[in-house]
Amino acid sequence: MTLSKPSWVEAYIGLGSNLDDPVRNINSARQAIAESSDIEEIAFSPLYSSLPVGPQDQPDYVNAVMHIKTRLPALELLKQLQGIENAHGRVRSVRWGARTLDLDVLLYDQQSIDLPDLIVPHPEMPNRAFVLYPLADVASSELPIPGKGRLAELLAACPAEGLRRITQ
Repeated sequence: MTLSKPSWVEAYIGLGSNLDDPVRNINSARQAIAESSDIEEIAFSPLYSSLPVGPQDQPDYVNAVMHIKTRLPALELLKQLQGIENAHGRVRSVRWGARTLDLDVLLYDQQSIDLPDLIVPHPEMPNRAFVLYPLADVASSELPIPGKGRLAELLAACPAEGLRRITQ
């Protein structure tokens, strides 16, 4: 008897960093994610600089979005991303505090997921230009965001204030 691998699903991952060379951290995380045999990169957005959410006494963030396909169930994908965060020195001490790396499952196969450890899409996604604008670089403007509307509608309602595309 052979066990078949689960089928591939599309997902989007948000990447953010504002400590210890954020551009290097984002690029290193991208490579680590793509090295998984259960993940294939489809597209990667340009990098953006954004103002911090929460405490303002921290450096600006560098953000990006990675479009992938994966055979991992959503919680397994999250666990793998948390392992990459930990390998990059992520410390979870202050909510919305400065961090070396933050990896979020933004969308997973058009599913709405509401578990203690994972909510997809993120409840604040419609209000976060640093998520929506890089997402628009790697997804169709017609992309449905479960329970939130189409990406184009969310973009129209979310100004890009404090968001700046940066060169790598």
